[in-house]
Amino acid sequence: MDEKNMGKTLARLDESLLTHMPPFSKLEKRQIRTILDQSSARRYDAGVAIFEEGASAERFYILLDGYVRVVRITPTGEQVTALHIPAGQLLGIAKALGHDTYPATALTASESLVLSWPMRLWDSFVTEYEGFATETYQTVGHRIGEMNTRIVEMATQQVEQRVANALLRLLNQAGRKVPEGIEIDFPITRQDLSELTATTLHTVSRMLSKWEKQGLVQSKRKRITICDPHALVVLSES
Repeated sequence: MDEKNMGKTLARLDESLLTHMPPFSKLEKRQIRTILDQSSARRYDAGVAIFEEGASAERFYILLDGYVRVVRITPTGEQVTALHIPAGQLLGIAKALGHDTYPATALTASESLVLSWPMRLWDSFVTEYEGFATETYQTVGHRIGEMNTRIVEMATQQVEQRVANALLRLLNQAGRKVPEGIEIDFPITRQDLSELTATTLHTVSRMLSKWEKQGLVQSKRKRITICDPHALVVLSES
C-alpha cells in the first residue's frame, strides 16, 4: 500500500485517546504513554485495505475512529463481507487466534484513524497490561458468536428475517439518531447487505424498496436509515 493510501503519520497522540477503550481502560496514564510511544498512527481513506487476507500478520491494530468491513475471499474469488467493526475495537488480532497470517481483509468503510503495533509486542501486552488479554478474548468470543448467529439464521430463517436482523445488528453497532429515525453511521451498500445475509443483490434491493414504501426504512447514497425500528424487530422475529 502506498503512502497516499496509507495517509500521513499523525502527530504525538494524547493518552486520553485510549483511556476509555476497554483494552486499556484499567491502565495508568504512564502505561498508556508507553503503549502509545510504541505505536504507529495512520489515517486511511474510505475503501482502503488496512491489511489483507493471507498476508503475514506483522501488526495488530485498534480502530480509534471510523468503521471497518471484515471481508473474506471465497474459493471462487468472490468477496464476502463477514463483519463490521466500529471504533474502539481491536482488529488484526491474528495472534489471539493462533494464526501467523491474517484470516480476512480489513477494508475501511469510512475515513478511519488507526493505531498499530508490531506483533512481536503482543505477548508482552497480554502479560503486562491488566484488561488487555481479557478484552481481547472477549472480542474474539463476541465475533465468533456473531458469526455463529448468522450461520443459524441462514439455516433457519427466511430472507426477510435475515435482512431485518442484519440491519438491527448494524443499528446496535453504529446507530445515529437523525430526524427520520436512526441512521447506520457509515456507508453500506445493498451489495454489502446481500453478502451479510447470503442472498442476492436483487432480493435485497426488492426488499428494501418494499420497506421504503411501507415507511420502515430510507435508503439512499450508501446510507440506510431505520424509520421504524420496532417494526423491523417484529419482522426479524416473525
